[in-house]
Amino acid sequence: MLFRKITKKLEQYYADATKRALLVTGARQVGKSFAIEHFADSHYDNWIKIDFIENSDYIELIRSARGADEILLRLSVDFGDRLIPGKTMIFFDEVQKCPEIITQIKYLVYEGSYQYILSGSLLGTVLKDIISVPVGYMDVIRMFPLDVEEFAIANGVGVKVIDNLRRSFAERTPIDSYIHNRMTELFELYLIVGGMPAAVSEYLETKNLRRVSSVQNGIITLYRHEITKYNENSRLQINEIFDLIPGELNSKNKRFILKNLNEKARFDMYYDSFLWLKNAGVALTANVADEPKAPLVLSKSQNLFKLFSNDVGLLAAQYGNGLQLDILKHNTNINFGSIYENAAAEELTAHGYDLYYYNSKKFGEVDFLIEDHGQVIPLEIKSGKDYYRHNAMDNLLGIADYELDEGFVFCNSNVEIREILHGKKIIYFPIYMLMFMQKQEIPDDIIFEADFSDLH
Repeated sequence: MLFRKITKKLEQYYADATKRALLVTGARQVGKSFAIEHFADSHYDNWIKIDFIENSDYIELIRSARGADEILLRLSVDFGDRLIPGKTMIFFDEVQKCPEIITQIKYLVYEGSYQYILSGSLLGTVLKDIISVPVGYMDVIRMFPLDVEEFAIANGVGVKVIDNLRRSFAERTPIDSYIHNRMTELFELYLIVGGMPAAVSEYLETKNLRRVSSVQNGIITLYRHEITKYNENSRLQINEIFDLIPGELNSKNKRFILKNLNEKARFDMYYDSFLWLKNAGVALTANVADEPKAPLVLSKSQNLFKLFSNDVGLLAAQYGNGLQLDILKHNTNINFGSIYENAAAEELTAHGYDLYYYNSKKFGEVDFLIEDHGQVIPLEIKSGKDYYRHNAMDNLLGIADYELDEGFVFCNSNVEIREILHGKKIIYFPIYMLMFMQKQEIPDDIIFEADFSDLH
């Protein structure tokens, strides 16, 4: 069984025994239902699953009910003795087919007899149409394909090795050359297989990359089918954009060019289609930031962006033409920049970062800007041997106004630190160390005591 980090989040939810529901969202085929079912089996003596696709009768049951008591009464007809107050979890799956349950969950939680977990895809496109989202009664977490660390564990990399790598990342010290070379090989395999659980499982069972590619193409076909099902008005536009992602990423500046869709295309004509792909979790966007200053959102440009696939393995499958073998053979005639950058985009997104990049005619382009604890760090992703070339990053670090102390370059080399002008530093990390880029979460409790009695 594949190790997934979301299990820990689910266990925290269970341990807190909070009077809130939990909604797990994410793109299709990332493993949401399987993770929840495994969690339920491990932590509950009694749990039931309501799948709105498998049994559409439950949709009408929820829609026509006049509150929590009526919903539970109707469910008791089917599940009877399995519904034990205080000891049962109810799992609503594929809730995009019955968005009314999102509204009703507030009343079910308030009624208090059971715990609830929900799961669904395309919820970013569905929730905007819901009249009443249960703020205060439901937490939402987003699930992604397997990241590099999860993929490493699935392929037998030991916890001690990962802990040592994490320590090297934190202390910025080089890694044993044998481990470095092996981890680089594993990352290259990740570029091919990606993180979709079905593709990873197929690889682990068969080691057959052709069969892995077949699984990936099946998921791509499913995504296209979802587009036609859920958005009839703009499905042609959305499919066009989806199919253009590989080519646009492989272009010189990797920015999505609207004219490649239509010579007369305007951003406002396609905005909803881009938003649909992002909200559905099928694509990831990185917007340009005009200045590398925190908060980056203040200088975000809405209509200048890069569009990435949600899974690097799916992207490799879309490229086809033997790309998988080219990666394994280290074919130097092929530019793997788009593949590496896509892997970085999904790793950063899965670890809590909003994606930005910098582009200026005067100073050049930096692949990513990330923001953590009010600090901005420029990132370059290098697939070739010229990883010491990063003129745009050097330019930014040299501008005193921006107060940037260091930049990160993720590449195929070992850990290395180079000082440039005025004490600024470039830190070179192995590309697989993207797994340790993790945005620090805000603590659940922020206690701030204030005494204003002096104003009596």
